[in-house]
Amino acid sequence: MTELDPVIAARLKRNADGLFTAVAQQRGTGEVLMVAWMDDAALARTLETRRGTYFSRSRQQQWVKGETSGHTQYVHSVRLDCDGDTVLLEVDQVGAACHTGTHTCFDADLLLGPADQK
Repeated sequence: MTELDPVIAARLKRNADGLFTAVAQQRGTGEVLMVAWMDDAALARTLETRRGTYFSRSRQQQWVKGETSGHTQYVHSVRLDCDGDTVLLEVDQVGAACHTGTHTCFDADLLLGPADQK
């Protein structure tokens, strides 16, 4: 397996478990599809294969989005935020992004909507 470029690795800020946040965003619309965790190996694999690869905290292993469900992510770009603790993946999502079977993980509970314009 490919290792993460040391220059990129040096910029990452990880939590105590060696993980950092990954946000998947739909290419073209900017819609946020999901938030997951990555470790260095998952990021390296994503950069190498252009397939969204994440780290499951519950299973303690990497998983490739769509490997079992068929709901794949083709990664067009990966950006590192200014703090180095989050990556943004711009993807083409095929099928549902959420494990519940919905297009996005953010379509269930609206906590605050647009303000009324007066």
